[in-house]
Amino acid sequence: MTTFAKGTDTLTRDALTVLQPGFTGTTAPDWLLRRLGEGLASVGLFGRNIASPDQLRALTAQLRAERDDVLVAIDEEGGDVTRLEVRTGSSFPGNHALGAVDDVDLTREVAFELGRRLAACGVNLNWAPSADVNSNPSNPVIGVRSFGAAADLVARHTAAYVTGLQSAGVAACTKHFPGHGDTATDSHHALPRIDADASVLPERELAPFRAAIAAGSRAVMSAHILVPALDPDHPATLSRKILTDLLRGELGYDGLIVTDGMEMQAIAATYGIERGSVLAIAAGADAICVGGGLADDETVRRLRDALVGAVRSGDLPEERLADAAERVRALARWTAAASAADASATGDPDVGCAPPAVP
Repeated sequence: MTTFAKGTDTLTRDALTVLQPGFTGTTAPDWLLRRLGEGLASVGLFGRNIASPDQLRALTAQLRAERDDVLVAIDEEGGDVTRLEVRTGSSFPGNHALGAVDDVDLTREVAFELGRRLAACGVNLNWAPSADVNSNPSNPVIGVRSFGAAADLVARHTAAYVTGLQSAGVAACTKHFPGHGDTATDSHHALPRIDADASVLPERELAPFRAAIAAGSRAVMSAHILVPALDPDHPATLSRKILTDLLRGELGYDGLIVTDGMEMQAIAATYGIERGSVLAIAAGADAICVGGGLADDETVRRLRDALVGAVRSGDLPEERLADAAERVRALARWTAAASAADASATGDPDVGCAPPAVP
């Protein structure tokens, strides 16, 4: 059972709970372990944190020794986007290849095997699949990360992927809501804009997310994109109209909403990560992803203090932060239960962390 450090008040714990930071190195630094003891509930892993299957298992065990219900997240799409096999390339086909074959049973099986391997390594949240419909061939950031250019194809493979991954006990985080496919700008560098008509979005961009929600996706990741037909003033990550009214209200989604990386220039260059994080939680996001570039205790402290300060100043309702933190904890409970069930079924939760053998 997780215990928290003395002197950490509820507001501060909730502010730490909604953060998903990264770190450098292949072992957990002291500052990260200390923050886990104070209420931090999630950690994001990147290629820089992974040297071998044994090392990764040891790292996730180190994190769980400090907090047994910690969410350990990773960006493991297969294909071109891999962290487990960053040095050699993924053993698993990516979305484009799976969409080209168009066999939903195969997609489900690939996602299950990938999820089984993640779970064996101690990872329980995957920032995948990409549910973006690659309708713009000039898109510089999605491309082969998409199942394809047709919404119905992307929808059925997104659902299959979610089902396969989560049947292995790893939570899916379907991304990038409300759809990053029809852009010609990379949100890592600037704020993309989608000028699709309001009549197009439900049948194209939103269709795969409806399928993911129907399949039970435990998490959804927001996109740093401006969609004037939905909200002319705010990018999706900071938009109450998109996250709360559309995703929660119209689409009926009740799981965890995770932001894309807040240090990406689409947010950081315009709002700054502190203000951006406050606005994201206020808009309806539950977890702040940061750490792809900013990966230190100073970043965690800045974001924690920004959230606490916003509550105390009245800019962020305390109940909204508490609700966000509770959704993080709810996902942690689901992953803990799924891990226990998987260990019971296999008899050995550590089997199969290494990549598949090449014949």
